[in-house]
Amino acid sequence: MKKIILALREILSDETARLSSKRVVGIMCAIFLCITLYQNSFSAEHIAPSNILVETVGAVIFGCLGLSSVDKFINSKKAVEEPKLEPE
Repeated sequence: MKKIILALREILSDETARLSSKRVVGIMCAIFLCITLYQNSFSAEHIAPSNILVETVGAVIFGCLGLSSVDKFINSKKAVEEPKLEPE
């Protein structure tokens, strides 16, 4: 059980080991979208969510998860460019 909790914590944390709100929102949206589309496959067509709503939630998922990976590379690039000063 500890391995599962550590794996989830690693997935949801950013490069500074803090909880990343973008990743949490992206994963929650993906889970809810999958549940909604699965549930909708067994219901009548007139109850279906609109196409624009599904596309918007998909864009939010892409934005949240994609931007968190871009932030990781930008921060690692800044760390390489900025030399660290050592105390004398």
